[in-house]
Amino acid sequence: MTDPKESINIENVVASTGIEQELDLQSVAMDLEGADYDPEQFPGLVYRTQDPKSAALIFRSGKIVCTGANSTDAVHESLEIVFDKLRELNIPVAEDPEIIVQNIVSSADLGRTLNLNAIAIGLGLENIEYEPEQFPGLVYRLDEPEVVALLFGSGKLVITGGKQVEDAKQAVDVIVTRLEELGLLE
Repeated sequence: MTDPKESINIENVVASTGIEQELDLQSVAMDLEGADYDPEQFPGLVYRTQDPKSAALIFRSGKIVCTGANSTDAVHESLEIVFDKLRELNIPVAEDPEIIVQNIVSSADLGRTLNLNAIAIGLGLENIEYEPEQFPGLVYRLDEPEVVALLFGSGKLVITGGKQVEDAKQAVDVIVTRLEELGLLE
């Protein structure tokens, strides 16, 4: 059996930063090539980078949220591109604004099918939500690391709420250990 940790794939990294000043988004949208700004639909300006691929949501307050990147390095590269573009528009941006990772969404595969009914009973109801009529996955809230894992009958997992890449590996270890202890991972 292969190690499920080897199947971990980062799907999305969300991070936030800010440039410590208010922005006139209408003016930025006109000067920033490729920017999307429709305040009727969304209060922020959307600026997409292609390499690495991500979207920066820029708000009037100067707060910026980067989403869609597939690694923490890609978040930093994308935001550096955004900072440079803003500097080109003569908007002062600090040399190295703090970037805080808010959420890492990862996927993994346990490599075998899961009996979600048995798992729901075995793990106990305090950390589990499982309503197959509503959603095909079992929601498992872990305390350590503090993440939420979605388990599917196919053996696939989605882990969300992590702040670092290690959180997904630790979560997979915890899930595998718990399921083996319960005899639910044959």
